[in-house]
Amino acid sequence: MHAHSLKDWQHDHNFALTNSKAERRTHLVLMLTAVTMVAEIIAGTLYGSMALLADGWHMATHVAAFLITLFTYRYARKHTENPDYSFGTGKVNVLGGFASAVALAVVALMMLIESLERIASPQAIHFNEAIVVATIGLLVNVISVFLLKDDHDHHGHGHGHGHGEQHSHHDHNLRAAYLHVLADAMTSLLAIIALVLGKLWGWQWLDPIMGIVGAVIITRWAYGLVKQTSPILLDSSIDANYREKIKTTIENDADNRITDMHIWRVSGHHYAAIISLVTHHPKNTEHYKSLLLPFDRLAHITVEVNRCEGDPCV
Repeated sequence: MHAHSLKDWQHDHNFALTNSKAERRTHLVLMLTAVTMVAEIIAGTLYGSMALLADGWHMATHVAAFLITLFTYRYARKHTENPDYSFGTGKVNVLGGFASAVALAVVALMMLIESLERIASPQAIHFNEAIVVATIGLLVNVISVFLLKDDHDHHGHGHGHGHGEQHSHHDHNLRAAYLHVLADAMTSLLAIIALVLGKLWGWQWLDPIMGIVGAVIITRWAYGLVKQTSPILLDSSIDANYREKIKTTIENDADNRITDMHIWRVSGHHYAAIISLVTHHPKNTEHYKSLLLPFDRLAHITVEVNRCEGDPCV
């Protein structure tokens, strides 16, 4: 009798994205943003500056977003091998991106409401002080943008069935944090333009108009991120052409006919598949899995083989 380990037949469920570089940089951005936030809130309280206070509390929303980003990285890493998660924690990164996108949309809504209020009830603007605040905010966020800029060179783990190939992954979590600091930088830049023109030519109405423009742009970014992440969280299937190629590959082998096929995402890039087929000449499941080796987006494959008795199955 030969002893075999069950691990030889067990699937790997580690689909979590590994991005330690982004996690370290997010720590730096969090500390930089938090220090600036505290300084602005304290200065605004001491000197009675609404501009400083407003910018300080605005940065607080981004601190919250960065905390979501860091929590997501740590949670996914901590529970990578937790059997309570059927297909691992690959979607945690995507969930973090979705949550941050919602927060980004809330920031845009707050900007829109405040801008409309200022159009309805114009307020006196302390131009010199506001320009200094906006400039400080812009410098902090430009540094943060460069720290979080996604170079699209992040890699997860190989999860193929024998091919062990690595793939480039899109880090939705990092993308969300990057959009937060980019939105803040853009807000500061638009504010500086409006304030300088307002100071030189008295165009005070330009300040809230720029706020509305910024809110619209940020909303589009948030919508784009929600559009990327929500199909993954809702177990959307793989594209129709890819499904058809999988079906054709299996059915061109002998007289196989697929009776049921479910393909869904278990992370931002990896897919799981359950395939049921019927054939007059059944072979072991490893044979059918080997047919699917070229389809490297399939990371977790389960095959059910049924014998067709009698006439050809159609």
